[in-house]
Amino acid sequence: MKLTILGCYSATPRILANPTSQVLESQGHMFLIDCGEGTQVQLRKHKIKFNRIKHIFISHLHGDHFFGLVGLISTFRLLTRETDLHIYGPKGIKEVVTLQMKLADSWTNYQLIFHELTSKESELIFEDDKMEVHTIPLNHRVYTNGFLFKEKEGKRKLNIGAVEEANINVAYYRKLTQGFDVVNEDGINIKNESVTKPGDKPKSYAFCSDTMYKEDIVSIIENVDVLYHESTFLETQAHLAPKTKHSTAKEAATIAKKANVGKLLLGHYSTRYKDLNGFKIEAEEVFDSVELSEDGKTFEF
Repeated sequence: MKLTILGCYSATPRILANPTSQVLESQGHMFLIDCGEGTQVQLRKHKIKFNRIKHIFISHLHGDHFFGLVGLISTFRLLTRETDLHIYGPKGIKEVVTLQMKLADSWTNYQLIFHELTSKESELIFEDDKMEVHTIPLNHRVYTNGFLFKEKEGKRKLNIGAVEEANINVAYYRKLTQGFDVVNEDGINIKNESVTKPGDKPKSYAFCSDTMYKEDIVSIIENVDVLYHESTFLETQAHLAPKTKHSTAKEAATIAKKANVGKLLLGHYSTRYKDLNGFKIEAEEVFDSVELSEDGKTFEF
């Protein structure tokens, strides 16, 4: 998986600080996660081929998480896009987007497919033969979801020495990688696990946008490779977190520790803070593997 942070600050855009947006590349997919104002400029700046984006996931309908969406949809139209575009987000997102298009008389020449979400329980919202995406119900001032991206078990790898020793015809190699037992040249049934090895370990990524501390998400995100969790405040302003339904860096780290994740990425910083290192310091008091999201930074895992 490759994650590119396009924006990771809260509230309003600044000269060097963009609101939330990310691109996750995995198993041939390029998923756009949230689409704050300026997202398409960031996509161009970081040379991301955004015509590959077929699925956009919007966590909630606060402007710093979706005000860039209509602009991006419009740009796709001007670039004569023909590929379907799927948009997953809270109920109301279709109305917001289509009203602007209607008033501007700017209907797309490609199909927009909306998947409006209303459930307060985790649900599977996307699946193909390589990936699945689940919602992570969060607790914010409006209906909000995070998203869990999970690769499926990959093909098994041939143990060539064992395969040749078992006298298996090359025509059956593909079936072996798919996990099937096969019959060798001598008519003997060969167990798959005796001549293959497990494929690469499936990777997983959890995106938890705006939310106050919510411990019941732990069971959903347990053991993910990387967790992005909002950390709007430091401890000196911790009293603001419950009022605004946001989290502190320490609270994000507590969730990461309880969920036994591989790495924690902090983000959604309040622009009141000039030095982000304080977020990392506070989170590391609770959880060891912490990194700061920064606009333009990439993570491969």
